[in-house]
Amino acid sequence: MTTLSNTPYESLRVGMEAASTRLCTADDLIVFAHASGNHNPMHLPHEDGNGDGMDEAVAPSMWVAALISSVLGNQLPGPGTLYTGQTLRFVGRAHAGDTLVAKVRVADMRPGNVVCFDTWVEHEDGARVVEGRAEVIAPDRALSFDDLDMPGLTVQSHAHFDRLLEMAAPLPALPTAVVAPERPDALNGALLARAHTLIDPILVGSARKIAAAAEELGADLSGIEIIDIPDNRAAALKSVALIHEGRAKALMKGHLHTDQLLHAILKKEGGLRTNRRLSHVFVMDVPGLNHLLFVTDAAINISPDLDCKVSICQNAIDLALALGVEQPKVGVLSAVETVTPSIPSTLDAAILSKMADRGQITGGLVDGPLAMDNAIDLEAARTKGIKGLVAGRADILLAPNLEAGNMIAKELSFLAHAEAAGVVMGAQVPVILNSRADDDKARLASCAVAALQAAAKP
Repeated sequence: MTTLSNTPYESLRVGMEAASTRLCTADDLIVFAHASGNHNPMHLPHEDGNGDGMDEAVAPSMWVAALISSVLGNQLPGPGTLYTGQTLRFVGRAHAGDTLVAKVRVADMRPGNVVCFDTWVEHEDGARVVEGRAEVIAPDRALSFDDLDMPGLTVQSHAHFDRLLEMAAPLPALPTAVVAPERPDALNGALLARAHTLIDPILVGSARKIAAAAEELGADLSGIEIIDIPDNRAAALKSVALIHEGRAKALMKGHLHTDQLLHAILKKEGGLRTNRRLSHVFVMDVPGLNHLLFVTDAAINISPDLDCKVSICQNAIDLALALGVEQPKVGVLSAVETVTPSIPSTLDAAILSKMADRGQITGGLVDGPLAMDNAIDLEAARTKGIKGLVAGRADILLAPNLEAGNMIAKELSFLAHAEAAGVVMGAQVPVILNSRADDDKARLASCAVAALQAAAKP
């Protein structure tokens, strides 16, 4: 509980001081840019505001000065205080990551509850960033407020995807057969990934339609191999053949039906089958969540049985390991967190958990059944008395069926503003599945995920 108390005018004395320490974060700069309307790139994280090749992230001077108001409003004089004036002189700079100390000292007291303060903000070493004088009307009575109900803020940044792109940056571009990139959105994803050296695309499809899509984008296809196959099914078969020829090491879905691509992958002769079932994994960067969240299976297996769920679970664990998750924690979802014979998904969940205990699923921790709340929220798990290393901490959500998985992923995307990358696991090579609704960051992240997965395979 946070208690705010004030010092009324009659109790103030010249020389009284107060201070507050604040870490300047990148999120602070983003929130200030939104609140103030000042979008100067000098103040935005991950922007080169002056063309020197480096990100600046300079704290706006007025944000720094606003720290003074927090001391006046919260501590001295505290609640009930109203500003009448403030002078400022900016004598230094602060950046995201700096710890700042805002200080005030009573300098003069005047009739009408008017109080003048010397004010300044400094770095931890005492170097000043701003200094000046404030004039306020101090409260005339003692006030105290407990546990003020302040709405929370979540900055819709996607730092986890940024980290994936950084991890993939040193890798050589992944030779990738792009199947039927015959619409601008499908082609643009491949070209963006090529520009970021994530993939080296081979475009397989109608050369005429690919050229038309490039013209609409204003894109130059010079230096990119194009294999002219107008029929989508034939283009998918040729793309799979490129894998066997060693010319490509990944597939990327363009503008064709997913089942046409899967048919080519699953052919008994000349396909890309392994001893695993194919499964789709959404890799999600959810604002406010301090780790990547994997949702599976949301696109391929409609009503998976237990054998299929074993592959779905192992595929997701393997992908999480490839993306740097040290010990992936799988929450096997159902509507309830107790084994209930009338709800078959709870039985599957319990069996998967025991199979992991016996080493039949490896590389991660598996627990279930878990309901959605106690899989991802530690307090919800504690409230229901669910113990263990997975409950409340799940990295991977294994849905009971495709409908549930798809709903979870879409709700996170459209209600929680998550970014979602999509890949298919269980084939001999990574398969990148992009949606027409994906933005540039999601398309790039899907390619980064595929590159990291390919690099992790023995």
